[in-house]
Amino acid sequence: MLSIWSMYYNRMLLPLLAASLLCVPAALTAPRVFAQSFVPATPEEVGVSSDRLARIDAALEAYVEEERLPGAALVIGRRGHVVYAKAFGYRDREAGEPLEITDLFRIASQTKAVISVGVMILQEQGRLLIDQNLGDFIPEFDSTTVAVATEDGGYEVVPADRKITVRDLLTHTAGIGYGWSPGTRAWEEAGIVGWYFADREEPIADTVERMADLPMAGQPGGAFVYGYATDILGVVIERASGMPLDEFLRVEILEPLGMVDTHFYVPPEKAERLTVVYSVTDEMGMERAPDPGHMVGQGMYLEGPRRSFSGGAGLVSTPGDYARFLEALRRGGTLDGARILSPKTVELMTVDHVHDAWQGDGGGFGLGFGITEEIGWSGLPGSPGAYNWGGAYHSTYWVDPAEELVVSYMTQVIPAQGLDDHQRIRALVYQALVD
Repeated sequence: MLSIWSMYYNRMLLPLLAASLLCVPAALTAPRVFAQSFVPATPEEVGVSSDRLARIDAALEAYVEEERLPGAALVIGRRGHVVYAKAFGYRDREAGEPLEITDLFRIASQTKAVISVGVMILQEQGRLLIDQNLGDFIPEFDSTTVAVATEDGGYEVVPADRKITVRDLLTHTAGIGYGWSPGTRAWEEAGIVGWYFADREEPIADTVERMADLPMAGQPGGAFVYGYATDILGVVIERASGMPLDEFLRVEILEPLGMVDTHFYVPPEKAERLTVVYSVTDEMGMERAPDPGHMVGQGMYLEGPRRSFSGGAGLVSTPGDYARFLEALRRGGTLDGARILSPKTVELMTVDHVHDAWQGDGGGFGLGFGITEEIGWSGLPGSPGAYNWGGAYHSTYWVDPAEELVVSYMTQVIPAQGLDDHQRIRALVYQALVD
């Protein structure tokens, strides 16, 4: 295990540590060093047991030793302070490079929450309303179609019952999947299937415009259909703001929140900090994922075209950066004097909007987040009103407003067959809360 303490001394990156939310010994937490508000505290100061937190160490060390995970990094915040920030295992197992808490992870669908916040920023600025038609921003979507399966195994194309709205995209009820539907053949012929965009030469706006001509997986406002909705929202942000997506995020979210290590593509000077992707399967155990590999792309975030800014799955980040984002939401849209959203907008985003369209148990879906409504169904602790999501590389996060808790957990595993670390981490985080 490489703790944050040894990482601090070994790397001597004090400015980076301050911006990246890293725990250091109490003697080093003077205001001139950590001027920002989301700073370390001893666990007991905020109702967390140090002894019980140590159970997390043991669990993650065991996953690495048993070769079930290559490495993992976890940041926990409670009552506005960081109580845990540690990395375990390896950034690169074959090279023997230990994982550090400041290493970069492909966060895939955790990008969706950032983009959803961007959309709501634009509503607060008066540049859009989430109940506006998508066609107002991308005219190609003013009229869409739906693929309906037929008894002979084919499909027919029918007009959509109504126009797609921005809110449909935020809630994944626009009927737009990842290309897999009765109309899959048309999506395959267009070269648009799956969530991976890092290797594309085509700007995302061009790809999204081509999507509009393809038959969708369901009717707008119908079932929860997970797919390209948030990639489309990225283009909505560009059209409504008049800015490229990466620039909008930098100006409106990343810089205000001190998220210095969140990017669509890894800057060359940070290349050595990008973690390696592994695959965990029941048959083969843990293996280094192929390079480039379909939907993996070990090198594409470093050496790819850097042209397709995927709002649905394109960001790389660190556990600390993402924890800062979560903490800003927990505080009602503000951190360190920077306000990105109002409390009422955060409240709107983190309640269920889909109701019967949600097919999961115990919860619903808001404007970019899964919402917990009942805690009994999962067999794991939590609180009603908590919100969460995760990414394809097996990262996850949640915010529990009732417990004043944020959790940012990252690893790089796809597929992740047979792993139960998400459930175990959740149980171990909550058992450490003693007040």
